[in-house]
Amino acid sequence: MNAELNQSQVRAMLLQVAANIIEAEPELSEADRRLGDGDHGIGMKRGMEAAVEALGQLPEDAPVNQLFGSFGMAMMSTMGGASGVVFGSLFRAGTKALKESPESFTSQGLADLLTAAAETVMKRGGAKPGDKTMLDALVPASEKAAQVTDAPISEALAQVAATAAQGRDASSEMIATMGRAKTLGERSIGHPDAGACSVAIILQTMADFAA
Repeated sequence: MNAELNQSQVRAMLLQVAANIIEAEPELSEADRRLGDGDHGIGMKRGMEAAVEALGQLPEDAPVNQLFGSFGMAMMSTMGGASGVVFGSLFRAGTKALKESPESFTSQGLADLLTAAAETVMKRGGAKPGDKTMLDALVPASEKAAQVTDAPISEALAQVAATAAQGRDASSEMIATMGRAKTLGERSIGHPDAGACSVAIILQTMADFAA
């Protein structure tokens, strides 16, 4: 059980996140095809490949907030579209949120990161929980993280990942009100949002790494 993660562990964790998202490209693309234009998985793969390259350009002793920030900035600059903005913002939120603890990633840091990410995504994307977007996984996850700041990072991430998965599943029963999926109306019921699927994969990967 890890109480916290050091800089090298955070770097390795982010690389694993990228690897898992890249591997999940077909699954994410299929989820998006049911509700939109089917390019979410391809965009996420492209963003994660750029993020891996960005991490490789950072010094070995790069602080935790810089690792998250560079990861997110690479996604924003390569993915394009709304997904690039919101998923890049998810990671880039760590630039400021984690600056007080540059050598470690703790449960408090996780809460600070996810809270900042959720607030930024809502502000930039204009969506809110219940709109059948990534926020339906991210916001409950951020709220859970704020409740478990005293737990070891491994335990906190496990609970946060489980909450994100519940949010992903709950998005299946929602009617899409944002993006191209909103044109489907009630036909969007029965399918989870692709962005929520990505959030769930990201947080489950982090939890598995920290376990």
